[in-house]
Amino acid sequence: MLKYSWTAPFILFVLGMSIWLVPLTVVKAANLENLAKSLAKIRGEVESLQTELDLEKEKHASRIASLSSQLADLSVEERRQKTAIEKLEHTLAKLSEASSQAEHSGEQLKPVLLKVLASYKQYVLTGFPFKIDDRIQAIESLVNNIENQLVDPNKAVNQAWALIEDEIRLSKENGLYQQTISLDGEKVLADVAKLGTVFLFFQTRDNRAGIARQSDESGWKFEAINATGDIERIAKLFDALKKQIRQGYFELPNPLRK
Repeated sequence: MLKYSWTAPFILFVLGMSIWLVPLTVVKAANLENLAKSLAKIRGEVESLQTELDLEKEKHASRIASLSSQLADLSVEERRQKTAIEKLEHTLAKLSEASSQAEHSGEQLKPVLLKVLASYKQYVLTGFPFKIDDRIQAIESLVNNIENQLVDPNKAVNQAWALIEDEIRLSKENGLYQQTISLDGEKVLADVAKLGTVFLFFQTRDNRAGIARQSDESGWKFEAINATGDIERIAKLFDALKKQIRQGYFELPNPLRK
C-alpha cells in the first residue's frame, strides 16, 4: 500500500516559487539601477542648467555694469559739450558788448574782434572733426577781410556773430553730409552722419564704415570698424537719416568706448 507524503509536494512548491522569485528580484534590481542612472542623468542636467544660469547672470551683471559705465561717459561728454556751447555763447556776448562800446572808430573794435576769431579758430581746430577745413576757411576769410580793411569792423562783428551762431546750431542738428576724412593715413571722401557734436559716423565708397573717436592724447581720429553688428547698426542709421528720420531709438557703437 502506497503512503502519501506532503513533504515532496511542498518541496516542489518551494522550488517553484524560488524559480519565479529569482527573476523578479533580478528585474527589480535592474529597474532600480536604471532609475538610479536616470536620476544621475537628470541631476547632471540640472547642474549643467544651473551653471548656464549662473553664467548668464554674470554676463547680465557685466553688461549692466558696462552700460552704466558708458552712460557715465556719455554724461561727461554731454557736460563737456554743454560747457563748449556756453563758451561760444559767452563769446557772442563779448562781441555784442564790444560792438556796442566801440564808438565810430573801427580801430577800437578790430583787435577785440581778431582776438575772438583767433580763439574761435583754435576751438574749431581742436574740436569736433566735422568739415573743419570749411569752417576754418570761413574764419580765415573774415580775418583776412578785417586785417586788409575790406570789411567794416561793425559789419565784421555781425559776420563773426553769424559764424558762431552756426557753430552752436551744429551742436543741435543731426544730418547726413560729405567730407574728406583721414583714414589709415590717407585722405578719403566719405559720407558722414553727424549727431550733434558728439557722434560722427562714416561710410566710404569702398564699403568701409566707422566712427570718430576722441582721446586725450591724439584728439579726434577716424577709425574703421570691423564688427559686422556695428557696421549694420551704422548702415541702419544712415538709412534712417536718408529717409529724413532724425529722431527715434537707434542702437549704435559707443565712440567713447576705448
